Amino acid sequence: MGTLVAKNKETREFDGRPYLMERALSADFAFVKAWKGDKWGNLVYRKTARNFNPIMAAAAKVTIAEVEHLVEVGELEPDLVHTPSVYVQRIFQGELTRNEIEKRTVRKAG
Repeated sequence: MGTLVAKNKETREFDGRPYLMERALSADFAFVKAWKGDKWGNLVYRKTARNFNPIMAAAAKVTIAEVEHLVEVGELEPDLVHTPSVYVQRIFQGELTRNEIEKRTVRKAG
């Protein structure tokens, strides 16, 4: 409130506090990468992929998911699913997934 971001945007007051109204996030397509998924499209992410992938999968009209491990339906623990299959329209197992960690050295270890 009171910044350049709020200029020419709708504001409303709730319980005595002013709020800036923003439009919801939406997208036509979301391309997400998951660690594991089942054939129905339930997805499990690892590490920082949990930050934005579930949000984008839910916001897009069509979500296409690449998974490192494609498993049968029922193999995923229901409590561990981060994106339910209702948000995923296409799923495939990636063929060239590599998990390399870059290591920079300036001198020989020893």
